[in-house]
Amino acid sequence: MILPITLKVAGLAAIINLWLAIRCGQARGKEGISIGDGGSDLLIRRMRAHANFIEYTPIVLILLGLVELAAGTSTWLYAVGILYLLGRVAHGIGMDGNTKARGAGTMITMVVMVGLGVYAIALPHLNSAETGNAPVEMLPEG
Repeated sequence: MILPITLKVAGLAAIINLWLAIRCGQARGKEGISIGDGGSDLLIRRMRAHANFIEYTPIVLILLGLVELAAGTSTWLYAVGILYLLGRVAHGIGMDGNTKARGAGTMITMVVMVGLGVYAIALPHLNSAETGNAPVEMLPEG
């Protein structure tokens, strides 16, 4: 199977996305708001938690998949994916007023995203050092 970690993390991300959407719907029902946010603090917070998830999750999944494809499936990569999802759940809960959970979720998200990004940038150079091959440089024609 290709990219089993990314597949599992993406599946779990879909479930968390649904959970965040349901929380928005619950706030809409409680506040009697069908369109927009109606100025409801609860609904605004839940909508932002959901939107924030949607803003960060695609790039993390892309990085996770590319790193897994380039470096292979590993326990540490699986742990990174699960850590990211736990951070997103903590952030979602934190947006209801638990500032420690929100802060932890934000910090975990940033660390995972930057860590995967830096590793993705370094990976071609690490692989070329192991094999003795230089990375391919794309030069402009002319």
